[in-house]
Amino acid sequence: MAVFNITHSNPSTFFLMGIPGLEAAHIWISIPFAVFYIIGLLGNFTLLFVVYKEQALHNPMYLLLCMLALTDITTPTFVMPNALCIFWFNLKGITMGGCFTQMFFLHTVSLMHSAILVTMAFDRYVAICNPLRYATILTNARIAKLGLVGLIRAVLFILPLPLLLSRQPFCTNRIIPHTQCEHIAVAKMSCGDITVNRTYGLVLFFVVIMSDLTLIALSYGLIIRAVLRLSSKEAHQKALNTCTAHICVMLTYYTPSLFSNLTNRFGQGIAPHIHIILADLYLLIPPMLNPIIYGVKSKELRDKVGKYICRK
Repeated sequence: MAVFNITHSNPSTFFLMGIPGLEAAHIWISIPFAVFYIIGLLGNFTLLFVVYKEQALHNPMYLLLCMLALTDITTPTFVMPNALCIFWFNLKGITMGGCFTQMFFLHTVSLMHSAILVTMAFDRYVAICNPLRYATILTNARIAKLGLVGLIRAVLFILPLPLLLSRQPFCTNRIIPHTQCEHIAVAKMSCGDITVNRTYGLVLFFVVIMSDLTLIALSYGLIIRAVLRLSSKEAHQKALNTCTAHICVMLTYYTPSLFSNLTNRFGQGIAPHIHIILADLYLLIPPMLNPIIYGVKSKELRDKVGKYICRK
């Protein structure tokens, strides 16, 4: 009742409730969430620092890794500090503008992340299928331009989400049963017709993500064809090893992303707290694992990181 009164007195405020049904466990849930978040920040900042300091790593592949690290830092940062405040201090209020801003940046960076993975697949295709022209096809300047195109694409596709929601009338009881201003969770609070919002969100998910996955599959189809033409088994192994890290990163991103989005839209039989935990883990697990994956698979990066650790 107290929440209702606060909501009524301040109609521009939403209330993020955390994980409904598991309020008693919020403190315990926050511990692995905070640990995953901190590990992700440390790993990605370390990657950025090492690439910045080492001139030998100033090449297209590591520039793409830096772009990926930036998205891995920003994605959970838009959500986790606020979520931890809910878990630890019961600070649930967020302004309507703040909610829409979080939604916009969260989904924009997520789409940008997908664009970077597509570019990385193209990078591996050129490196394996056309190695002699790699340095001329993929320069640092060209990678930066592709990154800018990916950012513009993400902004143009995501901007309609908060704009459409801002035109909706919202009910008096503005409680969002979530840890973040996820698009569908906010849309469900509207007292108006959200058919357009739902349709656009669904079309956006399938058109953009599926087109990105198609381009990645096409790149790897061409890579596999080129690898099979190699006569040496050692050459086969070397070519495939260059793709292993990228494949692992794709799996850690797209698998939870697809599962979370599909269960959120079509998994009515799944408990709400499962949806919320999956959505949060989707923001935490890939950023934590990505620098570890590349650190393990890239000897050059591993050696450079080891050099700084030993020096300290």
